[in-house]
Amino acid sequence: MEKLISKKLLTSIGFNDDFKSTRLLNEAKTTLNSRKKFSYETSIFLSHKHSDTEIIKQVITLLNELGVSVYVDWQDYEIPKTTDGSTATRIKNKIIENDKFILLATEDAINSKWCNWELGFGDASKFPKNIAVMPITNNEDSIFSGSEYLQIYPVITSEYYFTSGSYYVEYKGTKIKLQDWLKQK
Repeated sequence: MEKLISKKLLTSIGFNDDFKSTRLLNEAKTTLNSRKKFSYETSIFLSHKHSDTEIIKQVITLLNELGVSVYVDWQDYEIPKTTDGSTATRIKNKIIENDKFILLATEDAINSKWCNWELGFGDASKFPKNIAVMPITNNEDSIFSGSEYLQIYPVITSEYYFTSGSYYVEYKGTKIKLQDWLKQK
């Protein structure tokens, strides 16, 4: 297996602080036709823990640079400010609507009830071809120590710990470039 993605690697990517354009793109896609594509060919539902703000921004930048649209719930104006049943319904619809599902697997996300619920729903609608876990480690020596059930999913890895380079999706002894996985339907 290649190396897991470290927080230090993500800081080398930086992030694009203009998330308004991504939000507007997501709104336009929803308004016109949820399956009609604009400049992006693939869309991703990114499951994450809201407290991982900097990591989320860096991952969104990485994925946008690979040519995909990324949905995160806090950019969605239709998500209610106070969580309720309509929040869960909206999230379920967004998981189905987006082509791929990625769990940004930080320690906080692994312990989140919402992230685990989203993963379960993503599993039911995307497994095994269109779902992946992106473990984020604290440093190059870290071993991803998530819950054992996470081991059944494809894993996004990197060839380097500290600088950006090639990224892969590894699953059951196979390894393909992340860009190729993103293009698969």
